[in-house]
Amino acid sequence: MSETKVVFKQLVRFSYANVFEPRASEEGGKLKYSVSILIPKSNTADLAAVRKAIAAATEEGKTSKFGGKIPQVNFKNPLRDGDLEKEGDPTYEGCYFINATSVNKPGLVDANLNPILDKADFYSGCWGRAAVNFFPFNNNGNKGIACGLNNIQKVKDGEPLGGSASRPETDFAEFATADENDFLN
Repeated sequence: MSETKVVFKQLVRFSYANVFEPRASEEGGKLKYSVSILIPKSNTADLAAVRKAIAAATEEGKTSKFGGKIPQVNFKNPLRDGDLEKEGDPTYEGCYFINATSVNKPGLVDANLNPILDKADFYSGCWGRAAVNFFPFNNNGNKGIACGLNNIQKVKDGEPLGGSASRPETDFAEFATADENDFLN
């Protein structure tokens, strides 16, 4: 395995999941698949692997992208502290997060490695594992390390984030056996 690749061994939570259809970034540009990966701060083993991969990508970029030295000012680090950057947002509390993107559709499987095809089965708020790679960039003076999204494994459901907070099966469960005459009274 490459020094810049990380496969999360412990569960992470997914937010801002755009894994079925690519979307344009806020700045425009290429259409990309993306997900924000929330890593609990208690997940020290995976966080150590992420830091090691970022360090390897930074060292790689020293010669390939940064002109022989690592920039000290405005250098973008993909590992961000949710307690600081998303203060007051309970979703990010006690977590670090990484925004991972790809121009290629990521592989998406369930806990038994079966492909997930139904959009309702993978959503912001579910839990699983991700395989990512870190790489250096230098675009128009913006320098740093980015995170590429490779594959995702959904392991368990979680409280949905944003958008629809529930499924129709849950909302209308009490009416599942309702007789049409119930609506006429």
